[in-house]
Amino acid sequence: MLLAEVAQATQRLADAGVPSPRFDAEELAAFVHGVKRGELHNVKDADFDARYWEAIARREAREPLQHITGRAFFRYLELQVGPGVFVPRPETESVVGWAIDAVRAMDVVEPLIVDLCSGSGAIALAMAQEVPRSRVHAVELSEDALVWTRKNAEGSRVTVHQGDALTALPELDGQVDLVISNPPYIPLTEWEYVAPEARDHDPEMALFSGEDGLDTIRGIERTAHRLLRPGGLVVVEHADTQGGQVPWIFNEEAGWADAADHPDLNNRPRFATARKATP
Repeated sequence: MLLAEVAQATQRLADAGVPSPRFDAEELAAFVHGVKRGELHNVKDADFDARYWEAIARREAREPLQHITGRAFFRYLELQVGPGVFVPRPETESVVGWAIDAVRAMDVVEPLIVDLCSGSGAIALAMAQEVPRSRVHAVELSEDALVWTRKNAEGSRVTVHQGDALTALPELDGQVDLVISNPPYIPLTEWEYVAPEARDHDPEMALFSGEDGLDTIRGIERTAHRLLRPGGLVVVEHADTQGGQVPWIFNEEAGWADAADHPDLNNRPRFATARKATP
């Protein structure tokens, strides 16, 4: 019976324009019934929980899947998320993968890492988990988002700070090995094209950044240059339409070298990296 219900729910979600209807229908069934997705066939007909249809109705209304389940998966982490915090996206995993490889390649025993615009803490926590001797600082401005950053960082080695990415952590100036950020980067003019899950549920300050979407990234360029030691690296996610523009922000005149763009898993330009030039 449950699989028949899932098939019906899949159709409802597809009709509502949900991008991954089958996955979401299964994930919600697993969540409501307290099993893994691969174990749905073990749920007996008599154990079907009618709350499944409440969850499907919420998803049909384009409430994010992660707000309904209260959890988001990112690399090797399971994070708590909900209203007030940006839900981490799969494309950011490749940004973090590049950063982890770059830090591991550095000849530094205890690398110092700063995650700006931390949100749920996904990036900071992944860096701390996968670079075992790293010292990681997460900076988040929004009090609503900070509730989730702190929840997720509890018991980890990540130090959480409330602060503006543009003025953060002056006490670390010139000492940081890697600055990483998934900042807001959507142009205000693109508002109507944003998926309802993000537009209606993610906090606006995590999405939009000025007329061309690059205001925060320009600020992060200055912060990163201030925080990094010579030879330190910056990694910044951006929209796939901004591929040509972001490396120009990290130019030689501003004290950078090796500015480059990198593709995500769909081969679209997704993040820019640069190295602080040695004087």
